[in-house]
This record gives sequence, C-alpha cells and structure tokens, in this order.
Amino acid sequence: MGDTANNTENAPKKSFFSGVKSEFKKIIWPDKQTLAKQSAAVVTMSVVVGVVIAIVDVVIQYGIDKILKIG
Repeated sequence: MGDTANNTENAPKKSFFSGVKSEFKKIIWPDKQTLAKQSAAVVTMSVVVGVVIAIVDVVIQYGIDKILKIG
C-alpha cells in the first residue's frame, strides 16, 4: 500500500504533463451545431428552473404571511 505512494512521489513532472497532453488528444470535441443545441438546452433549463423556484418562493411566502397574520 505504501509502495505505490513512493513511486508517484519520485515521478518527474514531465511525465505528468505528457500524460495530460495524451489524455487531451483522446477528447472528442463536439461540433458547433451540437455545442449550440446543448448550450441552448442548458440556458433554457436554467431559466425554467429559476422560474419554478421563484413561483415556489412566492407561494411559500404568501402561505407564511397568511399563517402569521391569522395567528
């Protein structure tokens, strides 16, 4: 268990950066059309969730105001 920690501590920094470089080459980047669709979906869902949270907030605030005024 301790052997693997010693091996990584002695590894040169160059091998880390070359490993990162080789991993970046494996990434499949989306084309512009896919990126635009996914970005639009994220923005749309963010707006929808924001509106839902705002509505729930107003309803809860209205309920709390009614409870406090009655009591």
